[in-house]
Amino acid sequence: MNLTQKRWFLLGVACLINLFAGSIYAWSVFAAPLAERLADITGAPVTPGDLAVAFSLANGLAPIPMIFGGAVNDRFGPRFVIPAGGLLMGAGLWFSGHAGSVLELVLTYGLFFGLGLGLVYGAAVNTTMKFFPDRRRLVGGLTTGAYGISSVLLPPVAAHWIAACGITSALELVGTAVGAVIVAGGLLLRACPPDFRPEGFVPAQTPGIAAGAQRDWRGMLRSREFLPMLLLLTCGATAGMMVISQGFTIAKTQMGLDVAAASMAVSFVALANTFGRLSAGAASDYLGRVRTLGLGLAVAIAGLGMLSLAGPDAAALFYLGLLSLGFSFGCFMGVYPGFTAQVFGSRNNSVNFGIHSCPN
Repeated sequence: MNLTQKRWFLLGVACLINLFAGSIYAWSVFAAPLAERLADITGAPVTPGDLAVAFSLANGLAPIPMIFGGAVNDRFGPRFVIPAGGLLMGAGLWFSGHAGSVLELVLTYGLFFGLGLGLVYGAAVNTTMKFFPDRRRLVGGLTTGAYGISSVLLPPVAAHWIAACGITSALELVGTAVGAVIVAGGLLLRACPPDFRPEGFVPAQTPGIAAGAQRDWRGMLRSREFLPMLLLLTCGATAGMMVISQGFTIAKTQMGLDVAAASMAVSFVALANTFGRLSAGAASDYLGRVRTLGLGLAVAIAGLGMLSLAGPDAAALFYLGLLSLGFSFGCFMGVYPGFTAQVFGSRNNSVNFGIHSCPN
């Protein structure tokens, strides 16, 4: 099997890795029982909002190893970076179930899990994109879509495990599965040779940046495109991350849903997120990436408006708001890896995309 054929197998492995890396989107299911557990241990009131710092730290730290891990990935390959990240993610989830204070949870989930997530996600997406210069939009949609679909599958499973065996055992199970699959998948991946070109592929010779400029992070930071792209991603991703991190709590407090229904609401956001990732690439083929992202931003604004008006007597607005925000977030996450590669070149995309992700 030549590399043009084998790259499809490598794409499948990367999607499986990202499917398990997307376990971060189940945070809102874990937050409430973790808060109850810590309240019992400390004897002081603890709410899911008090634990939001752990989720925020994990998201805030993830782009940092994407930057440095991207440089390591470019030099040593994914067989080193992804297993290391998988071990950190698995350990972070496992020990989060044993945390005895909010500070310990911040360290285990926010630090260990967040650092591991950045290593895994960045290496998986950018490694496979280099194998597909002829299908960059498709691969960006599939790899980020697999990451998003985890939040469709995991919340109901996690809620079942929590009800059956408690939050500690549930996090042990999730951590073991996440660590084992990501480590194994990372060992199966390989770096893309610098001179690789798929059979029959002829690089586009369109004028402008996309015609072949390869900018490193220094050239990207000096470019006139960097700041507008950074601000656009920040605006587009913030609304979705707020709802993803607190969706379970919002569903229970604002809408009065029970645990099972609130878990399904989280999965509903995740499903919209996944659909947004998969469909945004196809939409950008017709509309262009900038117009697609502009549409995604408008959908996010509408979603926030609907969610602010929702309540027990306006359930339709609640679910439409979740749908809009999940779709918009998926749109940005599905388009931006390819967008940065188009503007700044694919050679340094591991680092360049990581820098764009830092505020998000």
